Amino acid sequence: MINATDLSKKYGKKTVLNIPSLEIPKGQSFGLVGNNGAGKTTYFNLILDLIQPTTGKILNNDIQVNISEEWKPFTSAFIDESFLIGYLTPEEYFDFIARLRGVNQVDLTVFLKQFEELFNDEILGQKKYLRDLSKGNQKKAGIVAALIGQPEVVVLDEPFANLDPTTQIRLKKILKKINEESSSTFLISSHDLGHITEVCERIVVLNKGEIIKDLKTSDETLKELEQFFAE
Repeated sequence: MINATDLSKKYGKKTVLNIPSLEIPKGQSFGLVGNNGAGKTTYFNLILDLIQPTTGKILNNDIQVNISEEWKPFTSAFIDESFLIGYLTPEEYFDFIARLRGVNQVDLTVFLKQFEELFNDEILGQKKYLRDLSKGNQKKAGIVAALIGQPEVVVLDEPFANLDPTTQIRLKKILKKINEESSSTFLISSHDLGHITEVCERIVVLNKGEIIKDLKTSDETLKELEQFFAE
């Protein structure tokens, strides 16, 4: 589904990403971990054609992302609050995204109902613009919007950051449920090793822009990751 070949990104003489080859099959829940500056967001930005690679290419369902835009209708993402439209209310934003993805109002209402516990009466019906919500609530809105219409590819950068512990647990349960019930390919980065090993069936570790580990998630994965980052 997602294939990177000879992929690199340099700023001046500094190489921030160097991935000779990385394939993410259709339907896989793929986790990306690493310390700050490891290249996680750079990789996601390249997948979404937000920056240009220095060398190499990324294919999304056999479409080269920096040459064609045909991958965009079946791909969604939430990287940060810049993906939101700040002058819209959450209701207006969800409706806008639903229209783009061919989801009618009735189906949208049913879809949003499953997130009532996550929203915790802080998102819908508040008569607030997205820009006036807290960082955590903006993130909730952005993540849910990325899931509207069951896109084939979903990219989420640090979805658990800026969320309180209760919300993190609720979000983890939602992502696990959607992973199990849909055929979407999920790409998720996180600093929270516990959450990402529960949500993702495969974990790749980046360090200084290079792949250090590529693990199939098992009962031992969390311990192995903790040992790696403790060294």
